[in-house]
Amino acid sequence: MTGTVRLTLVSHAMTSAMSAGRFPIDEALNGVGHRQVIGAADLGPVARTYCGPEKRTRQTAELLGLDPEIDQRLSELDYGAWRGKAIEALDPAELAIWLTDPRSAPHGGESVVELICRVRDWLGSIVDAPARVAAVVHPAVVRAAILQTLDATANSFWRIDVEPMSRTVLHYRGGAWTLRVR
Repeated sequence: MTGTVRLTLVSHAMTSAMSAGRFPIDEALNGVGHRQVIGAADLGPVARTYCGPEKRTRQTAELLGLDPEIDQRLSELDYGAWRGKAIEALDPAELAIWLTDPRSAPHGGESVVELICRVRDWLGSIVDAPARVAAVVHPAVVRAAILQTLDATANSFWRIDVEPMSRTVLHYRGGAWTLRVR
């Protein structure tokens, strides 16, 4: 590749599950989320846009005026049996295992390591053509992309806070991703 890919990852806007501290389900944005998107700055010109298949990413993208390609690899982390549950309702021992062992999936869904592999695959798929790219994704997907960019271990996953409607900019050039902080 001779050019640069500039990737802007936009974390979807607020949902009721996020506000209540519950594991997400496939839900729409809440009122706060709508206001967050309406108040967001324009992304500028982008050649390609993507989002996960869930309502909250599709709705955020639509409110931003994007017409994204839906890519399953940008799906939310599969929380299995924990979907819709509050953290306080979980077995504390299972939660502790999950938060400290990125290979575990006590909820019967997807492990953090599996998510990171899925996001790594997606990142590799978009580097073929130099372009400005935007993707509306979940906080977990942003964390996974940052870990890939920094070549950090999966154990660092929970040390990255990603706010609703935040933007993370990555560049691909010279065969590697870099993180841009503004």
